[in-house]
Amino acid sequence: MARLVVADPADAARRTITDLATAAETSEATVIRFCRSVGMDGYPQLRIRLAAEAARRVEPPDARVVGGDIPPGADMAQIIATIAFSDARAVEETAEQLDPAVCEQVVEAINGASRIDIYGAAASGFVASDFQQKLHRIGRTAFYFPDVHVALTSAALLGKGDVAVGISHTGTTLDAVEVLEQARARGATTVALTNFPRSPITEVADFVLTTAARETTYRSGAMASRLAQLTVVDCLFVGVAARNRARAKKALEVTAEAVQPHRVKGRRS
Repeated sequence: MARLVVADPADAARRTITDLATAAETSEATVIRFCRSVGMDGYPQLRIRLAAEAARRVEPPDARVVGGDIPPGADMAQIIATIAFSDARAVEETAEQLDPAVCEQVVEAINGASRIDIYGAAASGFVASDFQQKLHRIGRTAFYFPDVHVALTSAALLGKGDVAVGISHTGTTLDAVEVLEQARARGATTVALTNFPRSPITEVADFVLTTAARETTYRSGAMASRLAQLTVVDCLFVGVAARNRARAKKALEVTAEAVQPHRVKGRRS
């Protein structure tokens, strides 16, 4: 097992636990024992670490891509390579530093909430809307309000047993901070998702989840950060859905069936 993952961490990270056990000519139980022997809780954590190691070993197509900046006169190939490299690193580094224990607590709070309000402005607002739609599709009572006045009035009506999630890359967006502060004052559990763990939004949050995105030229708080935020949101969504597997599966089937008549019928040529 050790020789296999050290020789090619990227290949190992792509494999399922069954595939890896077969390649190593051993059992799935041995794979789990190997994970624990190197300080991992299980195979999913090992795959994340292997993917991160593989990314560190791979040289980008152009040395100038490493910094994530796009210099004047860059051609389209370099722009594509730079953005792809930076976005991939943002997702990988976010997953690597995300605290599973805090995520578990947030999932628990959302799972037991009678109502979930999600707040975000501009690019973070798109992420907030995405999270609301995901939760709504599995039958959770969730709301997203793009207007700050409506968001504040909604937050004022929250109470104990409700959850408020504020999303802000910088953690300094006044709209998100004020709304989360209002929700907390009413007794709701508050969650902040930000790239900066010491930013103002964390001061009004019971739980803080962080991303790891670097924004540079043309990317100020709106590109790599959005993908990193969506990574965290997807983790929370799947965590909640997994707690209610049968209910979530049924809700997804029913909602998919509801919109099916609005899809183009037949195959594309």
